[in-house]
Amino acid sequence: MKIMVIGGGGREHAIIKKLKENPAAQEIYALPGNGGIAADATCVDIGAKDLDGIVRFAKETGIDYAVVAPDDPLVLGCVDRLEEIGVPCFGPRKNAAIIEGSKVFSKDLMKKYGIPTAAYEVFTSAEAALAYLETAPMPTVVKADGLALGKGVTVAMTREEARGAVREIMEDRKFGASGERIVIEEYLEGPEVSVLSFTDGTTLIPMISSMDHKRAGDGDTGPNTGGMGTVAPNPYYTEETAKECMERIFLPTIRAMKAEGREFRGCLYFGLMITRDGPKVIEYNCRFGDPETQVVLPLLESDLLTVMQAVTAGKLAECEVKFREAHACCVVLASAGYPGSYGKGYEITIPESVRPNVYVAGAALKDGKTVTSGGRVLGVTAVEKTLPEAVKSAYALAEQVTFENRYYRKDIGARALKALN
Repeated sequence: MKIMVIGGGGREHAIIKKLKENPAAQEIYALPGNGGIAADATCVDIGAKDLDGIVRFAKETGIDYAVVAPDDPLVLGCVDRLEEIGVPCFGPRKNAAIIEGSKVFSKDLMKKYGIPTAAYEVFTSAEAALAYLETAPMPTVVKADGLALGKGVTVAMTREEARGAVREIMEDRKFGASGERIVIEEYLEGPEVSVLSFTDGTTLIPMISSMDHKRAGDGDTGPNTGGMGTVAPNPYYTEETAKECMERIFLPTIRAMKAEGREFRGCLYFGLMITRDGPKVIEYNCRFGDPETQVVLPLLESDLLTVMQAVTAGKLAECEVKFREAHACCVVLASAGYPGSYGKGYEITIPESVRPNVYVAGAALKDGKTVTSGGRVLGVTAVEKTLPEAVKSAYALAEQVTFENRYYRKDIGARALKALN
């Protein structure tokens, strides 16, 4: 089987490594992939948003199956384009990917179908938004409507911060067309939980819960990043909470999408907050999370390709999806300065014994060497019977991977360990 995975980050590396476990996956192509993924797949220099190039490559190569992993190509309609030429895909079509592509759409969907989320208002002008902020309760949350590399959200603790966020999005156009509309919503408090799920639009099977660490610095300080590490499962996500989420959030969401004529097939990500009033949705993503995938997929016992094909065929109910009873911890090694400016081109040294645990996100091949090319360079994941062991092992492995200007948080899993105790 010839398989094509669209994307070039740590998430895609985790997906590729898991797909490789199936002997049917004889040839795997990553578009564009990266210098680290090159060890596990054939990297093709076609960008994830180059839909014409992707379609052309799929035709010329005779691709049998495609996994569209990042948000941008999904929202642009990559799955629709590939299905038109007869290539079956894992991932939602364009009309379903809007659940992540537009915050306004997802908030309105939740409101219409009674899915618990924060109260909100939508604005199409900076003037109206700024006027609303004069009397809005603080803290508050300001979100750009469209995709913004996960950086279009500001948790504003003061009125001044909120005003600044509105101006940045709507007047300075920091995120381009994504900021034509904004959502200002109620500030929720409680532990955050990420739950990825497999769904074919009718059946939904949640994956193991996880806990992301978004801030750049220890103790959750510093600027927001794409994620500095994760642990799974999340100790705040109890059996009781999982049951409530299934009944009040997960199934109502896929039923709502179906009722709107936007059947969702693929990986639906639920960003949740466990508030005093129960679990509420902070955000939806139309794909695997990054770096949540790097702890969730290593715990998957079932064959990933089989599960993905069942999702595509609408036969998920007939497929067994099993996870190991274990814990995983992923520590992200970044370039010092991330998410601001940072140096690139430093050689990465990964001992052979550590390679199976490494998912590369930002690296390139230069003169036969793997060098840094991104802010988040790679993630190192360990799976153990207990969370303390997983955390300890992940850091022991991370220590063995070196490159100049390497930076990582020293407290991944600390909050989860505290919750366990």
